[in-house]
Amino acid sequence: MLDTAAVPHLGPDGRADYANFLQQATPRAFALSPEGAWGWAAAQPDMATTEARALELCASWGGGGCRIYARDLAVVWPGRESAPPPREAARVRSGPGWSLVTDDRFLWHGPQAGRGAYVWAHGRAAGGQDSRGSQPQPHVRVFNNAGYDVLRFDRDPLTDETEAAAGWLRDALRALRAQGYARIVVGGQSRGAWNALQALDQPGLVDAVVAIAPAAHGARGSPAWAWALEDLQRVIAGARSPAARVVVANFTDDEFDPDPDRRASLFRTLAAPRVGGLLLLDRPPEVTGHGGGADARFTQRYGACLLLFVEGSSAVCN
Repeated sequence: MLDTAAVPHLGPDGRADYANFLQQATPRAFALSPEGAWGWAAAQPDMATTEARALELCASWGGGGCRIYARDLAVVWPGRESAPPPREAARVRSGPGWSLVTDDRFLWHGPQAGRGAYVWAHGRAAGGQDSRGSQPQPHVRVFNNAGYDVLRFDRDPLTDETEAAAGWLRDALRALRAQGYARIVVGGQSRGAWNALQALDQPGLVDAVVAIAPAAHGARGSPAWAWALEDLQRVIAGARSPAARVVVANFTDDEFDPDPDRRASLFRTLAAPRVGGLLLLDRPPEVTGHGGGADARFTQRYGACLLLFVEGSSAVCN
């Protein structure tokens, strides 16, 4: 599935686009033709719609006899069929109102064979909708394709309070660490990212944090903005993970950011000896808004660099 060179008929441009396809959310489908035309689609309402769109795009580029090559995590091209072994979703750890669960929309390797584990924490929606089961952001695919298992830190919106969730996450990470993963990365969006940063207060609990638009005080107009920066400063001051690598991404026009300049200044204090390294992506030009991390352009530009940084590289994401 991950071998771009194994895809038949494609030229260099097609192989490059297949690599892009491998970063997409499911459902996803990649179609190609014997003439070397291709097309792909992802995140459509269902697989039938996704495949139809991929075939349509392939044909629009002059492909005759376009067929589906890959579907979700499997290659279905005749004579080249390949699929990961079937695996049921499983709870690694759970408690009242929360669970740490494997995500079967991603390839699975296991604690011994895997390069590490990536735990994704969703945000807490202001409207109270249930985000459990939501698909992690696209950059997580980069880690999964590199050998990281993906697990979700799901919380019931009725009981998902900030400090309670931070305690649940610490409990979940201790259980995951006991399984023997070589590296544990915790990433999240909004309130999930805030909880991920809170996990830095216990040395050795995580090897890296990827905090995308961290927030815990509501959107513009929330009275909690009055103490949001003070709380952030407290979370940063509480970091005690001198070996952990930390990524923070802030975006322009984030309605959950009470003071972009001041927040960026506070994040820059996340330095040794509090953590082992900081990569601050402060208001990159490509994407905007609180959900900027879900934009495919964010993954295309920064996904590979996030992986390199988390694993100890001194590379700079430009």
